[in-house]
Amino acid sequence: MGKKKEKPIDLRNLEPEEKLKYEVAEELGLLDKVMESGWRSLTSKETGRIGGLVTKKRRKEKKK
Repeated sequence: MGKKKEKPIDLRNLEPEEKLKYEVAEELGLLDKVMESGWRSLTSKETGRIGGLVTKKRRKEKKK
């Protein structure tokens, strides 16, 4: 299979769910890696950390 072409990501124009994911990646210092090589370039540990923090932030927002 050929590699699919990825369109450039506009960080200013994202759905709230996606925006949160990118914000957490930035907090962890992984945003450059994601922007350069995509989400698939992350290790399972890095991905799990992002997922955990996204979940934590969502729960915090719901309690407000």
